[in-house]
Amino acid sequence: VHLEESGGGLAQAGGSLRLSCTASGRPINTYAMGWFRQAPGKERESVAIWSGISTTYADSVKGRFTMSRDSDKSTVYLQMNNLRPEDTAVYYCAARQFGTYEFWGQGTQVTVST
Repeated sequence: VHLEESGGGLAQAGGSLRLSCTASGRPINTYAMGWFRQAPGKERESVAIWSGISTTYADSVKGRFTMSRDSDKSTVYLQMNNLRPEDTAVYYCAARQFGTYEFWGQGTQVTVST
């Protein structure tokens, strides 16, 4: 499956952005999807993981970020509200069927200014 993110950009602290990840090749219902991010000098971390049953959020984004999906459009979204400067990172969506995440998008930059 090919994944392509969009929707990143520059936002002010307290603002919002919505990221999109469109999958092509196979329906997203056949995959467990996740959003990850990597800030400069830091390791990649999970932001929101959809297991097919429920979504698990990182503590740092709970109550601010919401992951959703539109199966008809083969797209998953990450709505990010009340953004903070520490949310600045490259955001990636990923998909897996079993085990580790094997499919990754190219990433989209999110920059939050004070």
